[in-house]
Amino acid sequence: MKKWILIGIILLFATQWTSAQFNEKPVLNKENEDKKFLNYGYFLGFNQYDFKFDYIDNDRDILTTKTLGFNVGLIGEMRLNEFLDLRIEPGLHYTARTIGFPGFEEERDAIREIKSTYINFPLLLKASTRRIGNWKPFIIGGGSMSLNLGSNESSLDDNSAGTFRMTKWVYNYELGFGIDFYLEYFKFSPSIRGVFALTDELIRDNDPNSPWTGNIDTMRTRGVFVNFTFE
Repeated sequence: MKKWILIGIILLFATQWTSAQFNEKPVLNKENEDKKFLNYGYFLGFNQYDFKFDYIDNDRDILTTKTLGFNVGLIGEMRLNEFLDLRIEPGLHYTARTIGFPGFEEERDAIREIKSTYINFPLLLKASTRRIGNWKPFIIGGGSMSLNLGSNESSLDDNSAGTFRMTKWVYNYELGFGIDFYLEYFKFSPSIRGVFALTDELIRDNDPNSPWTGNIDTMRTRGVFVNFTFE
């Protein structure tokens, strides 16, 4: 019974809050928020990274198992006009992926667990609609460069010794969309964004005929971010 009372209270609160945000003539919160030349904030969120492989010969695919990671970072925003903002979002993104290579009988040879901590430096253009009451949809996109702290780029060992190597720097483009909600004391913006690497991240094994990397033409990161921004 207590559970249903709690659910009822949450639904009642959500209904009242939604009505306050989306009715035709709401009480406007943070009316001058978007008129400032510079805005600052921070974000928290989740990510799921994957790899896209292109092969020299179309043989058996390399399999990637994805996990849920987290994002945290800062926001700096410069107003260009009523609808456009230039934005930087330096942040830390932690993720883990497991790669399964075909053709091996031993798990220690077939499986590579890759834990990556990226320091991401995006430069983004945010294009918004006109504000509608206490909310405003937007799309966002641009380029970014990421420093992979777990790349193993300088390691002399390769997959024959159990070490999977990637480049330290990755260059990407990012595209996404979201909604700004103007609350009483701050602006809250949930968004979803895709990230797509432009550069090949794989460092090949010392043996050009390596059973791990010999058939890989390119390996590029792709992923999805779900961020919650507070300004």
